[in-house]
Amino acid sequence: MPRILSAAVMVALGSLMIWLGGHWFRLFVVLLSAGMVWELTRMSAPERPDRCYLMGAIAGVAALAAIYLPAAIAMPLLLVPSMAAIALVPQRRTVVIAYAAMILLAGFGMVRIRDDLGATWLLWLVAVVVVTDVLGYFAGRMIGGPKFWPRVSPKKTWSGTAAGWVGAAAVGLAYGQWSGLGIALVGISIAVSMASQMGDIAESAIKRKAGIKDSSNLIPGHGGLLDRFDGMLGGSLFLLLAGPVAGFPPGIG
Repeated sequence: MPRILSAAVMVALGSLMIWLGGHWFRLFVVLLSAGMVWELTRMSAPERPDRCYLMGAIAGVAALAAIYLPAAIAMPLLLVPSMAAIALVPQRRTVVIAYAAMILLAGFGMVRIRDDLGATWLLWLVAVVVVTDVLGYFAGRMIGGPKFWPRVSPKKTWSGTAAGWVGAAAVGLAYGQWSGLGIALVGISIAVSMASQMGDIAESAIKRKAGIKDSSNLIPGHGGLLDRFDGMLGGSLFLLLAGPVAGFPPGIG
């Protein structure tokens, strides 16, 4: 019951924030980014809760400033939490430096999509990530087969991974038909699906090294923020960094 209730609240809150956009969505992303960096640091340095909270606060301030300041200043600001980790994180420092940058950049990418392209494109991203995750889970359970990366994520299979790609292609095709873009969105939907899976794998690797099951217990029945948003981090980061090269969004510009 807590899992279902938590899922309903997450869907309702996330949908509302995406629909509202503007300052509401930006603040939502800032809080998520701060919470995820706190979880990340907590997994790496659980014996120093003060530094975990400090890292979360630094991430929140950096994310907020980057959103509202010119783009030339934004990118360096997004790397401030990673630089702070050099002094504040005593162990697994490299992991925190890299993943904190991923969190901040991905959050910034989500805000840019919502601000520049509108809610429908952000909902497309969410749909690709969710369908990839859901189909991957059920196909992996029902079909099974060879493991995708057993050392890092023992439960993930190639059948589930491929099912996620197929689901993402279907989302891209459906959205393409609705928007008039045709099949132009299928390829980038599959690429985003792959990136979201890599985000999932990266978080699994961090948890495995830390010897824990969940990134935190912030979300009853689901674990932590990173457990729920790892795929979104991968997909959003891909669009931020590779989107301009890949011609995203197709048919615009």
